[in-house]
Amino acid sequence: MTPAEIATAMTGRLHPVGDGRSEALLPSPMIQNHAAFLHLLPDGALVCAWFGGTLEGKSDISIHASVLVPGADSWGPALRLSDDPAHSEQNPVIFAAPDGGQWLFHTSQPSGNQDECRIRMAPLTRDPQDPLQLSAGMGRYLDELPRGCFVRGRVTLRPDGAWLLPIFRCVSRPGQKWNGSHDTAAVAVSTDGGASWRLDDVPDSIGSVHMSPVEGREGIIPAFYRRRQADAVHVSLSRDGGTSWSAPQPTNLPNNNSSIAAIRMADDRIAVICNVSSAASSTDRRASLYDELGEDDARPDADPTGGCVPVWGVPRAPVAVCLSEDGGHTFPLRLVIEDGPGTCTSNDSTDGRNKELSYPWLLEAPDGSLHIAYTYHRRAIKYVRLPPGWAQSARSMT
Repeated sequence: MTPAEIATAMTGRLHPVGDGRSEALLPSPMIQNHAAFLHLLPDGALVCAWFGGTLEGKSDISIHASVLVPGADSWGPALRLSDDPAHSEQNPVIFAAPDGGQWLFHTSQPSGNQDECRIRMAPLTRDPQDPLQLSAGMGRYLDELPRGCFVRGRVTLRPDGAWLLPIFRCVSRPGQKWNGSHDTAAVAVSTDGGASWRLDDVPDSIGSVHMSPVEGREGIIPAFYRRRQADAVHVSLSRDGGTSWSAPQPTNLPNNNSSIAAIRMADDRIAVICNVSSAASSTDRRASLYDELGEDDARPDADPTGGCVPVWGVPRAPVAVCLSEDGGHTFPLRLVIEDGPGTCTSNDSTDGRNKELSYPWLLEAPDGSLHIAYTYHRRAIKYVRLPPGWAQSARSMT
């Protein structure tokens, strides 16, 4: 589809595409839409949040969301949930607190400087008179955390009730531009319902970002990671309910330095949604994530000494749900949701060069259906619903 065709199709209306599957391109007035997150509300309504504007890193990038109410054949209008004219606001995460409150977390950074990012936490409320309307309160920045903390993974609860917010730390070098070379994983911990936070690092995690923990079994919680080195999805374990973590280790899933998400399904299998590609599968490269911003910044890129060499530009396709029956060590089955060139050597959403199918999210509903959202060519957020029993269509990766 051309950018014009995509824009025309961004109505939010669900379309059946066979075998019980339905799809939609969510409505948005923005020309760039990216980093979808799905959240189920108590009444069964589905929220999809993302960031939108002209170009990732620009100060007109803000958080948006849309609501799909039960039984509806169309998503509601795009709603702006943040609006800081001086910062690029990215990577929304929604959390249902034990007391029933709904919270929005997202990042806020000046231009492409992820190492200067702050995290904002704001109450999310729904209009009782109009179920399609959401708004975010003033909230606050989590300034007790160091600059450079980024979010993407869902918030979980420790057995003692502590809130665990997955973090990846965008670490810069003195006098050098951030480029991902020294990024590490951590967990922000709140023991007072989000009033205050501290940071616990994941050991030996350079290059492992976008931590995605899943529900544990017998006190063991797996967490999965995107990799700056574009080699393989990594996994680490907590054997004490989320208090401490092992160093990330590779799985047999490839990774292309693009986002992943993971859940534990009702049948106890673990599902990871990702792009099944890596640096070994393509020679496509770009200089950095923000090489199109045109920043007036004469600093050199970070020296990788003591860190890693980030790989950017590997194609972001296909989108596939990959299944593990051994707690996340191996993923022998996959179901391709969509394939394409995946070209991402440009972030531009207007000229049709970008063909990425990326930053997927997934959520299993109580009826066994699977809800998926991902970036479509940096122009739109695509939603896919698979019917109960969808996993029977998964095929061997070998």
